Amino acid sequence: MRISRRRLLGAAVAAAFMSPAPTSPAPKSSVPASPAPTPRGRRVSRPPVLNDASRLNSTPIAAHRIVRTDDERRYVEDVRTLLREAAREGHPVSVGGARHSMGGQSLPRNGIAASLSLPKCEPDTAARIYRVRSGTRWNHVIGTLDPLGFSVAVMQSNSDFSVGGTLSVNAHSWPVPYGPFGTTVRALRLMLADGSVVTCSRTENAELFSLVIGGYGLFGIVLDADVGTADNMLLLPTFERMPAARVAERFVATVRDAPVRMAYARLSVAARGFLEDAFVTSYRPVATQPEPLPPANRSAAYTFLSRQALRRQVGSERGKQARWYAETMLPPRFAAKRPLTRNTILSYPVSALAETSRRRTDILHEYFIPPERFGEFLAACCELIPPSKQDLLNVTLRFVDTDPVSVLSFAPAPRIAAVLLFSQGVSGEADRAMAALTEQLIDAVLAIGGSFYLPYRLHARADQLRRAYPRLDTFIAKKREYDPQLRFRNLMWDRYLA
Repeated sequence: MRISRRRLLGAAVAAAFMSPAPTSPAPKSSVPASPAPTPRGRRVSRPPVLNDASRLNSTPIAAHRIVRTDDERRYVEDVRTLLREAAREGHPVSVGGARHSMGGQSLPRNGIAASLSLPKCEPDTAARIYRVRSGTRWNHVIGTLDPLGFSVAVMQSNSDFSVGGTLSVNAHSWPVPYGPFGTTVRALRLMLADGSVVTCSRTENAELFSLVIGGYGLFGIVLDADVGTADNMLLLPTFERMPAARVAERFVATVRDAPVRMAYARLSVAARGFLEDAFVTSYRPVATQPEPLPPANRSAAYTFLSRQALRRQVGSERGKQARWYAETMLPPRFAAKRPLTRNTILSYPVSALAETSRRRTDILHEYFIPPERFGEFLAACCELIPPSKQDLLNVTLRFVDTDPVSVLSFAPAPRIAAVLLFSQGVSGEADRAMAALTEQLIDAVLAIGGSFYLPYRLHARADQLRRAYPRLDTFIAKKREYDPQLRFRNLMWDRYLA
């Protein structure tokens, strides 16, 4: 069947404006379960149920507590009150922001799910930092910093995640040459299980600081954080196409080029020439920066066309070929002549790309590869993914510099992060098939000295987890030391660490 002109045009225009790398779908909203009829016709109340972005983790909870107040004293006291409630009733607690994780990392089974929903961001331009509450979404932070000429140094590639969620998973994205988000955090305030509040930084409560960064909310509730900024500026993209065998070397050289401020690479997922073709996109400042810079914004047309390019790939080899053609042929002609501000590039919601069918869901994998071993990773993907029949929609590469902060560091040295986006059915059978592929890919990555990311499906074996994170036992021991009642728990703790 031929590709329709309309279909090709939709993918082409989206690519011309450089669609961001998909990160994760929007989470399913939490709603109390409806009462169910008993055999005698009476209705009984079922516990509320909460899910995450996987749509595969419907989890019964005792309560969902939302903290929303602008008053600072009340904010702290409201968080303390929910901890007292949990202690009194013997419930675990887990804090969620946007709940974009995929393995229940923000879900407490039969516990209290907390959401810190009121956004608050206070910039200190002289110190080049901003203090931000953990429940604040990145789009609010960008909107606050943008008129001041500042930008977020590191966040995920989408703006509808929460700052606290980013901190708890120690996320990263296109800005270079940074390590993960935790490397830009100056200090944070943490409420421990007993309700006390401590300040953590590299010099004050430094051990706890390293445990909380990338600690999946298991040590306390982050109230707010002081985070370093970057300068907002107008950036012009450069596009380079090459065989995938050359992409690792070229990508690392690109991010080490001093003028480069943001960069990513992408691989073709079409079955014909699977993972054989690649391109690198890098952003450098334009020679003359306008004053003031244009405000960060994304058009509705851009959002619509980006979605069409991604979603039409599901189950379609033609759709994948069309998207790759659009991404590799049109940007050098059009987008390369259209500079964007750093904040505009970061201002893109992942919800715009999400799967809406109730029968399918988007699932992410992420692997951290030593650059010199990247060819072996590609070979393993080519060997394992096609026979699995899993529907791979996207592979984006990012650069992550060394992370000296987090106890659960996934980048003990510079790494290429390979983000794989799959579409799968919402069923136990589909999940088991994905789990089998995940185990195989993790084995292959560990064999070449790499690691894998923890916010996604809990498909890794326990021995794989320990090989990827050699300080895991230290992390668990410290968890029991700082939280002896195990007040802060989630499905990841239950599955791997308890």
